[in-house]
Amino acid sequence: MLAYIVKRVLYMIPTLIAISIVAFLLIQLPPGDFVTTLAAEMSQQGDTVDPTTLRMLREQYGLDEPIWTQYWLWISNIVLEGDFGRSFDWDVPVSDLIWNRLGLTLVLSLCALIFTWVISLPIGIYSAVRKYSVGDYVASFLAFVGLAVPNFLLALILMYLAYKFFGISVDGLFSAEYEDAPWSGGKVLDLAQHLIVPVIVLGTSGTAALVRIMRANLLDELYKPYVTTARAKGLSEWRLILRYPVRAALNPFVSTIGWALPELVSGATVTAIVLNLPTTGPLLLRALIAQDVFLAGAMILMLSVLTVIGTLISDLLLAWLDPRIRYK
Repeated sequence: MLAYIVKRVLYMIPTLIAISIVAFLLIQLPPGDFVTTLAAEMSQQGDTVDPTTLRMLREQYGLDEPIWTQYWLWISNIVLEGDFGRSFDWDVPVSDLIWNRLGLTLVLSLCALIFTWVISLPIGIYSAVRKYSVGDYVASFLAFVGLAVPNFLLALILMYLAYKFFGISVDGLFSAEYEDAPWSGGKVLDLAQHLIVPVIVLGTSGTAALVRIMRANLLDELYKPYVTTARAKGLSEWRLILRYPVRAALNPFVSTIGWALPELVSGATVTAIVLNLPTTGPLLLRALIAQDVFLAGAMILMLSVLTVIGTLISDLLLAWLDPRIRYK
């Protein structure tokens, strides 16, 4: 196992180098740069754009250098000094912008992930064991509805219902009095209350998908010979189901770690904008629109690193969970 982990980690190095190059090139693909976007915004506001000032800004941000030079300066500072550069748009260090929002993003996404697993696992098991029952049909109907309704639309509906019938606003993660207040027991409780709606919204589609996946996989396992053999040896039905076929059917839950880790950082961007959540998703969207190269590149690189790490973790857990999987 140790040799397998070392081998996979070594493979990660060229993979991450290639990802960083592709990410940087993709950010540079749209015509123009940050200075061009800034000049367009100034022109729309009726301000005069001085070409000399624009040229000085390009020199200041290094945008007049060839693209390979810009990439080398960016990646070398990250690797050697841990410096992600300075945001053009916000005029602050990129690391400060990311870390300020990363904590709340992790809390929200972790709660949504736990909500997804806690709800989908028992419903998926029940739906498979009691297939074609009333409960199975109800669970299947709700799963299809959850898959069909976009998260941002569900967020708008819940916001409307909360304001219409309860007179409360559910956007944001804090009440006005706690927005800039230092951390305390009251602020934590206020955060917990505001997390309910975003967690439900973000967890709905994932729950619906995993319910259907769990049901299908468990149905494939329930009628295999090893289950019949275990039942013939006198094991109780629920102990048999939870010990053998459920363990084999859990593979999709474990394999989702590969995309769950980057999702913890990125968050659902459109839903976060609708609910006015101070997470990293809207920050990444604004960086891409403004062509803020260092901020967007750092966030995309972070998501890529988490994807690679999550894939490694899911592969190791799958090999531990399912004896049919071998490292070779």
